[in-house]
Amino acid sequence: MRVVIAEDSVLLRMGVQRLLADEGIETVAAVEDGDALLAALEEHRPDLALVDVRMPPTFTDEGLRAAIEARKRIPNLPVLVLSQYVEERYAVELLAGGANGVGYLLKERVADVSEFVAAVRRVADGGTSIDHEVITQLMVRSKRNPVDSLTQREREVLGLMAQGLSNAAIAASLVVSDGAVEKHVGNIFAKLGLEPSTSEHRRVRAVLAYLNLG
Repeated sequence: MRVVIAEDSVLLRMGVQRLLADEGIETVAAVEDGDALLAALEEHRPDLALVDVRMPPTFTDEGLRAAIEARKRIPNLPVLVLSQYVEERYAVELLAGGANGVGYLLKERVADVSEFVAAVRRVADGGTSIDHEVITQLMVRSKRNPVDSLTQREREVLGLMAQGLSNAAIAASLVVSDGAVEKHVGNIFAKLGLEPSTSEHRRVRAVLAYLNLG
């Protein structure tokens, strides 16, 4: 796997690069601003862009805006945002722009290297990995909340789905049976107006609907 890293902190940039190298993942470019990110992505066409949100020159939303532009120039480019912040406007635009190969993780909540690497691989393969806290913050700010009809347990299941977990992994996390999770997933699809399905695409559509994006 080949990745491009966009991160203005040189220590973090080098640290992530070394961590990925230990897992057999090649960093073909490591840059510190949005313009350099776009140039590197067009040059290398990597399997994944790993992007911070706030980078030079204004340290506001350069990374996300560059990621959105990159997905316009390179359709279906997998993008995993790794940031300290949930930048509402462009986070919504990124997630709504396509159901395949998107992720948004918060740096301070990445506590396990193996889980982080799994998220990198999942997004590169076209899946999704969205931190539950990102979902929560976007929902709190949303004017319309499609989750109102879900039970608390269904919300928990959908939050774990957003992190890319399978039904079996969700069952293990919640200490319930696989059958119970399948029932909850079916209820979620029905309440969000989606035909029941176990496909990855349908699961991501459910997450987007959860965020009021779909």
